[in-house]
Amino acid sequence: MTRQRHLIVMVKEPRPGRVKTRLARGIGPVAAAWWFRHQAARLLRRLEDPRWRLWLAVSPDCEGLQSRAWPAHLPRVAQGSGDLGARMARLLRAAPTGPVCVIGADIPGIGKAQVARAFEALGRHDAVFGPASDGGFWLVGLKRIRALPVGLFEGVRWSTEHALSDSLATLPGLSVARIDTLNDVDTAQDLARLARR
Repeated sequence: MTRQRHLIVMVKEPRPGRVKTRLARGIGPVAAAWWFRHQAARLLRRLEDPRWRLWLAVSPDCEGLQSRAWPAHLPRVAQGSGDLGARMARLLRAAPTGPVCVIGADIPGIGKAQVARAFEALGRHDAVFGPASDGGFWLVGLKRIRALPVGLFEGVRWSTEHALSDSLATLPGLSVARIDTLNDVDTAQDLARLARR
């Protein structure tokens, strides 16, 4: 019998000025919030699949748990406080038993095929990453058969070209797979590249 797989999508309440702030510098806060809300909604529809259970990790905690911006039928958990690493580590530790992958909602290229590859990789490895071309990553997954490292994601230089290499350094002794390289949308230039494609 295989363990239930869990896919956690991290979302922020899509309010102008509170989400996609770097993108907002180039296109304005209302347009950035609109883009994020619709991008996330498309992604969630695309990723519902009987092969895994889809969860939302919401921020801010109280508002996100009650938000009408997200599909009501999807279970929600609060992201909690701290930097991205602290929030992801908390989600990975608290998820129900079984392999778990965590993604952001701002990567237009994610589809069921990429998620399926990540879970397949966890059949042979302890961890999996979906690298981004800027040195970060769009997916992290853990098999969770053994205890997670105590310093998971501590000291990672987020939003830099070192984010993936720093994160890998917090997983000593674990076998790690890499899947497709995808790009997120952080700036107006990223959005323009996406439109050209």
